[in-house]
Amino acid sequence: MPLFDAIRLALRQIAVQKLKSFFTLLGVMIGVMFLIAVVSIVEGMSDYVENDFAGKLIGVNTFTFRRANEFTPDGDDVDWREIQRRPRLYRADIENVRSALPSGVRSVVNNENFLYATGSGARPRQVQAVATEADYFAIKKFGITSGRAFSTQEVQAGRRVIVIGIEVAEHFFRGLDPVGRELRIDGTPYEVVGVIEKQGAVFGFSLDRLAIAPWTTPLHRAIRPRGDIEALLVQTQSDDQLRDAMESAREAVRSFRRLPPGRADNFALETSGSALEFFDGIKQKMVIFGTALPAIGLVVGAMVIMNIMLVAVAERTREIGIRKALGAKRRDILAQFLIESATLSLVGAGIGIGLGIALAKLVAVLSPLPASVAPWSIGAALTLGVGVGIVAGMYPASRASRLDPITALRQE
Repeated sequence: MPLFDAIRLALRQIAVQKLKSFFTLLGVMIGVMFLIAVVSIVEGMSDYVENDFAGKLIGVNTFTFRRANEFTPDGDDVDWREIQRRPRLYRADIENVRSALPSGVRSVVNNENFLYATGSGARPRQVQAVATEADYFAIKKFGITSGRAFSTQEVQAGRRVIVIGIEVAEHFFRGLDPVGRELRIDGTPYEVVGVIEKQGAVFGFSLDRLAIAPWTTPLHRAIRPRGDIEALLVQTQSDDQLRDAMESAREAVRSFRRLPPGRADNFALETSGSALEFFDGIKQKMVIFGTALPAIGLVVGAMVIMNIMLVAVAERTREIGIRKALGAKRRDILAQFLIESATLSLVGAGIGIGLGIALAKLVAVLSPLPASVAPWSIGAALTLGVGVGIVAGMYPASRASRLDPITALRQE
């Protein structure tokens, strides 16, 4: 039987026996649906992390000098107690690193924590308070929609000025121009000098609840009561310069702390690349665990298709006998039933792809998880559908091809 005739016959069987066909294809549909949905969510998260997470939360061509890594583990041989014994960062540590950095490199103190803000009669609200320096806005690429950013001179003078996010501005100064008004952070008044353009959200966490002030103001003590410094954020002009700057910083800190050559670092230098490497490991585990359910669905679907094809062989025994009596060879019968089985599975895979895309989009709408349909996953799902059909149909097709034509023709 020609290929297209076999496909047309399989599609006719699906159309005639709709309910049986639905249950036949259900396992493949579910397996492919979850496969597409899982891959779409993982791919979407990967793009999201690379473009939004790394760019907005960490920065481009940046590294942070801190007591311990924030986004990535410090290693299997580093436990929590060892991290707690590490020395904290103070001004002397920061100045030591800055003295070793190449020229043209930006660096800012970076202290962050959530504190309560009050002002303009609105109810108190938690904001992401940041105590830093003037170059912070350039490193983070924050645009100012109203007013201005604070200057280096204001940082040196310890002026109580603050730049806020659009969400903070709308909550405390709705319908008003925030610039020039007072906002209290942890009870200390600050003059609002600027409003940052809308930043959006990362994994459902709003980036517009910012309140940024010079680290030489009381905000630093409110965030770090001990008076220590959380991190030094360093940005270079290129990736090559980034590696050189990190090595210079590492050598300077080790020398300043008198660490012998064989002793591990008692500090952390973290880049966006290291955070992305950590996420790649999580991504691989998510794909492995996320494909377990689709694999079970495909196995169940293959078993159902095999059983249905065995029933089809039993129902069409006389037809097989007639075809053999008219000259059909064993390979013709084998090809006919394999094509029918593969067509059934392919139709189920096609429906599953549509449902998987819809499920991924629904998850993206109802949750902070992003979704991005990868074209390769559609091709893989179709190939997998055909493969499942061929594997499931192999035994029934082989059984049909071995039928004796005389015995088959006697079948009522």
